[in-house]
Amino acid sequence: MAFRRTLAAATLAFTAACATTSQVKPAPVATEAPAPAPAPRPASESKKERDARETFAQAIAAFDAGDYAKAEEGFREVLEKAPQSLNAQFNLGIIAERQGRFADAQAAYEKVRFLEPGHVPTLLNLGRLYRVQEKYAEAIALYEAGLKVQGREHESSLLNNLTVAYRLAGKHAQAEATARRVLARHPDNAEAYKNLALVYYDQGKYRLAELVLANARKLDEKDPGIYNNLGMIYLKLDDRARALAQFQKAVSLDERFAPGHLNIGAMALAWRDYAGAERSFAKAVELEPGSHEVWLYYAYALDGQKGRDAQKGLKAGEAFEKVLALRAEQPEALCGAGWAYAVERAGWDKAEGFLQRCKELGSTSAQDKQMIDAKLQGLAAMRKSGQQPEPEPEEKAPNPAAVGGSGSMLDKASDEAAPADGAAPPSTDESGPATEPPAEAPRAE
Repeated sequence: MAFRRTLAAATLAFTAACATTSQVKPAPVATEAPAPAPAPRPASESKKERDARETFAQAIAAFDAGDYAKAEEGFREVLEKAPQSLNAQFNLGIIAERQGRFADAQAAYEKVRFLEPGHVPTLLNLGRLYRVQEKYAEAIALYEAGLKVQGREHESSLLNNLTVAYRLAGKHAQAEATARRVLARHPDNAEAYKNLALVYYDQGKYRLAELVLANARKLDEKDPGIYNNLGMIYLKLDDRARALAQFQKAVSLDERFAPGHLNIGAMALAWRDYAGAERSFAKAVELEPGSHEVWLYYAYALDGQKGRDAQKGLKAGEAFEKVLALRAEQPEALCGAGWAYAVERAGWDKAEGFLQRCKELGSTSAQDKQMIDAKLQGLAAMRKSGQQPEPEPEEKAPNPAAVGGSGSMLDKASDEAAPADGAAPPSTDESGPATEPPAEAPRAE
């Protein structure tokens, strides 16, 4: 079927590009209340200030417990008592981002930025939002503006993220120059080496990228991102066993390292190991619930099992709907939901709606439209007769001789798609919640 061909091509494209985004480490969570100027605190606080501090602490506890609704309520209450609390406003942005409410997150971060233009955690998180939405020009402008703030001219975290944004925008010369700018001042900065390696990776200079990553590994041998990126290089060099070992090493160092789980899942998906892919993508969904790409490939893994288990088809349809909630009218999700829901009577109503919308897409070919019409007619006939649809045939694993590693998979297995630049999961340079009390101004680290 048309969707099956799309799935095969997308699987290979994802394996080729799923982890080419630099894994910039998160900014550390503030545990104290650093102030830009050591002004003495009054001998006694007012009741209002004490209440704000207590409410802030309760909101942090709720955040740590995963109760975002209670945490958001608490931070909003803090802002009513202390409107200038950058940390409460910043944390509202994090909560919105975790929930996939990007517009609300951006608004919260912009408020912090208005009050303190050089607030590095806000710049990092806001820039990440832009990159997730593929707004690379906006991310570049944001980082460049942050670097113009007095005292931030050589901020390595901003420069590292600027390197990432340049690279994702295809500006490799600027990306390389920015990474070298970091290394000129901080020769022991592992992130800069990782970014530089990925610039070379993007240009097909795989051995040079491997050499640069060796320098990063000497500086930080516990960084899962280094092994993840080495895995991508070995995929390009057609050494799948070594690549898988690197991805496994990454998640062994940090079980919450989403790109490692994504890559393990991508390799399983390429070999039609749908159950294994489901396990890995389920973990990635847990870690990156706001990423439409993660939900899309989780849906693919579920969809691949619907021939044996119709309930997997329904779950795949739900996952495709998650994609559409994050990225409206995403074509693969729109069509995928229609075919997934068609596997079981309980999903026929949704299947018909999604298939009709799929048919109306400008990218849907005439042949695919004919297949959709046939499916819709079949569903209508089965409704009248009370029949269930025939289970789809199991797919066979591809011939190993016809499948190479990463990019060569596309060359050998499909001419329908090319590696999708920017289809990678977002980098993990997100700042955590600010835990300093609202009565003191934060100091960017």
